[in-house]
Formats: sequence, C-alpha cells, structure tokens
Amino acid sequence: MQLLDWIVLIVTISSIVIYGVYKSRGSKNVTDYIKGGNDARWWTIGLSVMATQASAITFLSTPGQAYNDGMSFIQIYFGLPIAVIIVCIVFIPIYHRLKVYTAYEYLESRFDQKTRVLTAILFLIQRGLAAGLTIFAPAIILSAVLGWNLTTLTFLIGILVIIYTVTGGTKAVSVTHKQQMAVILTGMVATFVIILLSLPENITFTKALDIAGSEGKMKILDFSFDFNNRYTFWSGIIGGTFLSLSYFGTDQSQVQRYLTGKSVKESQLGMIFNGLLKVPLQFFILLVGVMVFVFYQFNDTPLNFNPSATEAVLHSDYAEQYRDLEMEHEKIQQEKKELTLDYAKNTNQLSEDEVKSFKKKLSALNSEENKTRAKAKKFIDATAQNVESNDKDYLFIHFILHNLPRGIIGLLLAVILCAAMSSTASELNALATTTTMDIYRRNLKKEKSQDHYLKASQWFTLIWGIIAILFASFADLFDNLIQLVNIIGSIFYGNVLGIFLLAFFIKYVKSNAVFIAAIITQFFIIGIYFLDVLPYLWLNALGCILVIGIAILIQPFYKKLKID
Repeated sequence: MQLLDWIVLIVTISSIVIYGVYKSRGSKNVTDYIKGGNDARWWTIGLSVMATQASAITFLSTPGQAYNDGMSFIQIYFGLPIAVIIVCIVFIPIYHRLKVYTAYEYLESRFDQKTRVLTAILFLIQRGLAAGLTIFAPAIILSAVLGWNLTTLTFLIGILVIIYTVTGGTKAVSVTHKQQMAVILTGMVATFVIILLSLPENITFTKALDIAGSEGKMKILDFSFDFNNRYTFWSGIIGGTFLSLSYFGTDQSQVQRYLTGKSVKESQLGMIFNGLLKVPLQFFILLVGVMVFVFYQFNDTPLNFNPSATEAVLHSDYAEQYRDLEMEHEKIQQEKKELTLDYAKNTNQLSEDEVKSFKKKLSALNSEENKTRAKAKKFIDATAQNVESNDKDYLFIHFILHNLPRGIIGLLLAVILCAAMSSTASELNALATTTTMDIYRRNLKKEKSQDHYLKASQWFTLIWGIIAILFASFADLFDNLIQLVNIIGSIFYGNVLGIFLLAFFIKYVKSNAVFIAAIITQFFIIGIYFLDVLPYLWLNALGCILVIGIAILIQPFYKKLKID
C-alpha cells in the first residue's frame, strides 16, 4: 500500500466513526439508546438493514465463492423477497403494536418467561458466534496487507467498533450505516469498472460472460433435488425463505433496525426497499467474482492465494515438491495466457468451430490448474504449522492488492472495513439489547430506573464486544466464511422461527409444549448437522417444521395433566 491508499483508508474510517459518535451523542434514556428515538425514515431503515447483512464476509468471501463455484450461490437469496413480504404483513405490525424492545419480549406475553429466555439464549449463542466472525474477516485482510499479527488486528478492529456502538447505541449504528453503504457501493462499482477496462481490448463484457459461461460460472439455476448440492432453486426457495424469514423476523440484529421506524409504514417501506435491492446487490457482488475469474484467464495467479500458507510450506520438508508444483503451475499459466491472448487478438475473425475449440482447450487447462492447486493444498495441510490451505477468502484480497490502482486499493479496504463495522455494530447492539431486556431486566426482583438500564446496555455492549474479539482470535476459515455464517444461522434459525409461528398462528399450543419441543428440536438439528445428511439450508425448514410438529403432538399430554 502507498501513502494515497493509507490516506483514503484512514480518512474514510475515522470520518465514519467520528460522525457516528457526534450524531448519536447524549442518549437520554434506554429507549433512545435501544430504539434510536423511534424517528428513522424508510430509507435509513432499508440501508441499515442492508448494511447489517453486508458484513466484511460478504465482500471478502462472496467473490471467492463465485470465482470457484460460479453464480449458483445467488439461489440462496431466492426466498428473501417472500420472507420480506411475510415480515411486513405479520411481524412488523405485531412488534410495533406491542411497543417491544426485542422480538423475544412478545413470546412472554404469548407463552411465558422461560420460553422468552430460551429463545433469547438461542439468539445470543448464534449471533455471538457470528459477531466474532465478522471481526475476524477484515483482520485477515489487514494481516495479509500489513504483515501484522492476526490476533493484534482482531483486537484493534473490535475496539474501533466498540467505541461508537457503546457511545451511541442504536442511533450510532443506524446513522453510520448510510455512510458505510455509500462507501461499499462506490468501491464495488469502481472495482467492476476497473476489471472490465483491464481486460484485453477485444474482450467485451459480453465475451467475458461467454468465457465465464464456458467454464460453468454463469450457471445460475439448478432445479435438481440433489441433496449433495448445497445450492439449488428448491433449497433457495424453500430453505432460503425459512432462513430469511427467521433472520428478518426473529433475529434481534435485524428486528432492532426496523423497530427504530417512526411508524409501521416506515418500517414496512424500509424492509421492502431492502427486499428489492438485496438480491441485485448480491448478484452484482457474485458477478464481480466471476469477472475476477475472467481477468485471471489473461493474467497470472499464484498457486495458492494465501501468502502465509505459501511461506509455511516453502519452509517445510515439502518445499522441494511444492516448488516443482509451482513450476508446473507456471507452465500451465503460460499456456493459458498464450491461448487467451491469441483469442482476444483474433476473436472477431474466429469461426464458430474455432471458438468452440478455444473453449475446449481453455477448459482443459483450467482443469489441469485445479488439479495442481489441489495437490498444493495437500502439501500445505501436511505441514506441521497451523496454516489454512483453503484460499477462497484470500482470492479477492490478492486481486485488490496486486491489480487495482493506488487510491482504489485504500477505498476497497475501506469498503471491507466499513462492512465489518456496520455488521458488527448491529450485532453488538442487538446482543446487548437482548441481554439487558430479556435476561437481565426480566430476572430482576425490583424494577430499576431508565438510567440504570441505559448504563447496563452500554456495559453489555462492551462485554459482548470483548467476547466477539476473543472468539475471533480463535476462529478458522472453515470451508468459506460466507458459508460458515449461514451454517451457524441455519442450525438455530429454524427452531426460533417455529416458536414464533406457533405464537402467531397456533393458539392451541401452550408454553410448556413449546419449551420442550424447542429443546428437543435444537439437539436434533445439531445432530443432523454433524452427521452431514442434509445440506445446511434445509436445516431451516426442518427445524421450523420439527418444533411445530413436536409441540402440537405433545400439547394434548400437557392438557390432560392440566399443566398449561
């Protein structure tokens, strides 16, 4: 990074933090701190909801996902518009009518205290884990850029977010989200344009898509019912609807965003605004990853995008074998560059058969390259050091650092940090609110003052920030960060959604049946996940159906015993 990149990065991040502290200073009571004064307009709500979803993981991991697996990941979002409509019709009016601080507050009025506390705890577990990951993701970036210790960076990023979240509460989160989304959109559009301008002269956007399509990267829809395939149309429509409905309807990090609205209408319009823009935004981010893939058909790539992994294996007993693989990889790269550059030079004169021949040769070279990369990962895994061979989440970082102009590098790093700050701030805010209102306040024997709960919320924000930092310090890249976040949610979300649907629509079922059904369901879903018998998206639907079914089945026994 050059001086200009540092200036862009520091000015962007510091301006947002200072603005957030300034605009939200002086919360008078816990209502202002948690609900932001209930004066948010629909565009603020919509952008805040989007910014909460758009963690650094989205911009760090999604392009790498598209580079490797193409556009099929977009199917996970097909259920989102359906979920948004249901949330607007059912959830938002109920929450506003009851004037709740949290989503789980409603469950006590419908069931009892233990059901409210259990659901709140399930939220705290899954969102607490996710908060750690949203801090860990940008720490990877700066670790690769600066060569600093990953744990040190994790602490620095976490502290930066804690400062304005503790100080300003929900309002600080909401007002900074607008600026963060502006930076995010500017950075991603700039990257997309630069990629297109960096392709050879005769390679138009249409031809770039054609090249990507020949390698299967543009396959969006999969209508199969293959449970070995994580992303299909049906898993997106069914599992994705349950995932999104759970997220937007029952996850306090999202519920708190639209509880700040001036009215039911403002909250509903904000959610619809999010629903209309989220899928196109995610499609665009995936498309950036596909364009990075096309870019690297004409340019060199490393054998592994994780520089730490490469360094570790080159200082191990496998160094010689790895260097041989690097030479083999360079040879494949050279052949591929000669093929693609020749295609770019003569593309307008090639016949249809010649184009097919080019695509066949390119596909064969990419297949050889993938085999070489797979061998390299085995050598990395065989080293005694604790390094990550999976390099999907390092791919976009590598592209940013080695191919973007000065100044734009700083902007893109600011994009990823803004995304981390926006998502983590929402999570810490929601975790503190739930802990204060659903656990701490509800279990006090004597009601305290508004000022007491305000200070308690600030302390719990700090505590959850520290917990997230500590979890981030021990995080791993897993298979892919964006998948890991969705997996964590899918393990818990279906169960929580089922509890809410029972509360809304099935009045016959009472508190004890729901409580027992929720505990049984949670253990069952965790077991199903570790047995790996079902793609994780389907866990949302299974958990929801299971808790509803068990509660309905066991309710007659409680009725006979006259317990409820």
